[in-house]
Amino acid sequence: MREAARERAFDVLLWLLLCVPVVLTSDPDDGGSWTQVAVGVALLALCVALGRRRPVPALALTVVVSLTHGTELFTPSYVLALVAFGYLAGRREERTRPALWLFGAVPVAGLVLVLVTGGTPAHWFALLLSLALAVVAPWLIGRYVRQYDRLVRSGWELADRMEREHAAVADRERLRERSRIAGDMHDSLGHDLALLALRAGALELDPALGPEQQRAAGELRRAAADATARLRDIIGVLREGDDEAPVAPPDETVAELVARARASGMAVTLADAAEPPSEMAARALHRVVQEGLTNAAKHAPGAPVAVVVERGPGVVRVRVTNGPGPGAGPGAGPGHGSGRGDAAPVTTASSGLAPSGLAPSGLASGGAGLVGLDERVRLAGGSLRHRTTAEGGFALSAVLPLRPPVPRPAAPRSARELDLARRGLARAIWIPLALLAALGLLMAGVALYTQHQTYLEPEDYARIRVGQTRAEVAGHLPDRHLDGRPQRVSVEPPGMDECLYYRATMLAAIPVYRLCYVDGRLAGKAELG
Repeated sequence: MREAARERAFDVLLWLLLCVPVVLTSDPDDGGSWTQVAVGVALLALCVALGRRRPVPALALTVVVSLTHGTELFTPSYVLALVAFGYLAGRREERTRPALWLFGAVPVAGLVLVLVTGGTPAHWFALLLSLALAVVAPWLIGRYVRQYDRLVRSGWELADRMEREHAAVADRERLRERSRIAGDMHDSLGHDLALLALRAGALELDPALGPEQQRAAGELRRAAADATARLRDIIGVLREGDDEAPVAPPDETVAELVARARASGMAVTLADAAEPPSEMAARALHRVVQEGLTNAAKHAPGAPVAVVVERGPGVVRVRVTNGPGPGAGPGAGPGHGSGRGDAAPVTTASSGLAPSGLAPSGLASGGAGLVGLDERVRLAGGSLRHRTTAEGGFALSAVLPLRPPVPRPAAPRSARELDLARRGLARAIWIPLALLAALGLLMAGVALYTQHQTYLEPEDYARIRVGQTRAEVAGHLPDRHLDGRPQRVSVEPPGMDECLYYRATMLAAIPVYRLCYVDGRLAGKAELG
């Protein structure tokens, strides 16, 4: 409410201020009329009302009203309104294109108006100068103020966001530390529960105990196993979303992974002829092989698996291929049907690889499947492919660079917003400056063209003779003559019907040539300076 009241008060004061020149210059005492005063006051009220939501149309309406009072655009009644609405258009309008269209349309409309009213190029030159000084320059200032405010506001928002992000990082670090503590507790308690279950299993098989004691020991063993499973699930919930369970040694090589899989009962062959890639690529390589072995154990238990790692020019290629599972036909390889290629814990009791409910040691993956594996390979700078073989098996392959490119961190959103505000501030400066430069060049061109039209060549002046008819003299004259006698030139001689003045030099106002006529003939000529 207070903001709206302040805006209304500002608009009323602005309207009253802009009405003062209209009332002072358009009243009957200064050659105007009260009708002109009423119309001007009403139009200014309309412009002020439009200025909040439509600042460029308000400026355009002011320009039109000013042009109706004079083709030079600069009028005492509305010059203050032009400056005010030009500034407000730059201050309030988000886009620059509407104002630029207006600045381009005004010279065109002014040129048409000058031609229709019979004005001279000097009038259009004055219009361009008035447009640059009374409209474009205030708009430039308003645009600069707007972009500067935006830059300052973006800076404060960035500082506030950095404070919130710092607090969020601190909270995240605390949660991660709690997760690490929970992991340590899991390792300690899991070890103790495993020892407890082992001792209970020994008591369950001790022949010295009676049936009741053996049954109680069995229940104790199962309770310890259930507690271990629940503890594993709880700790898994506490893990970060992007962290996987540590199911393998962190520095395990592909050869060691294959060896562990072979020890678990899988028929795996390895052809390794590649040098160790970078750490990131090595982890991705290990992950590809792990996913391929786990999928083979899940979808094709007992099928032979071939792992090939070879070196190419600057890359390492890995391929994990397994045959079809028992009873599988063509097209029924791993991942066929589900399309996920996930690597959940494998039940391999039918193949004799491991006890029921357990996967081969170290082959359980994080459950991310081929989608997560593809992302990991992509981050390492490589590419992943998978397909069903003609025999009904499955092939998983990847190409990894030996030295992956250094990732370019993305700029934070707040930094991008601040950079956008800075670019907007720069555009608010150089676009209007370019427009002013273009207007200056245009005005300079118009001035040179106008001067050239009134320039009389010295050779042509020398050919002119006193007594020649006006038609004979016209053949040596330029297209136009000066508008009246220059200020520093002596008065015209008496008895002359008409005297015309022409420039003797292109860039200076004087000296000039004067040609006077009597009864249609040249009666005198002189160079004045």
